[in-house]
Amino acid sequence: MSTSSFDTHAFFNELKGAGFTEQQAEVITKLQKTTITTTLEQARHDYQLDDLTTKRDLKELELRLESRIKDTELKIVESKADLIRWVVGVGVLQTALITALLIKLSGTI
Repeated sequence: MSTSSFDTHAFFNELKGAGFTEQQAEVITKLQKTTITTTLEQARHDYQLDDLTTKRDLKELELRLESRIKDTELKIVESKADLIRWVVGVGVLQTALITALLIKLSGTI
């Protein structure tokens, strides 16, 4: 969030230049500074300005999510490969068992 500072010195000089006494300019400058600070704090409270999300926050979240998605995709690919190995292994085992049973049965007939 960008902030603009209140230049009390310039404000004081403007008031003096407009004909205010030094004491009057000092009091008005002090009151103006207090008013600005109070108004900003009230706006922060009312609009929860401290809880706003910035573009940087969103970019960091996007990068973290992309990283998690890539990790998840990698795990899915690894899981698919493991599943294929198991299915092929079980298929070979079934074929071997059926072949052994056929050989055993054909030898007894």
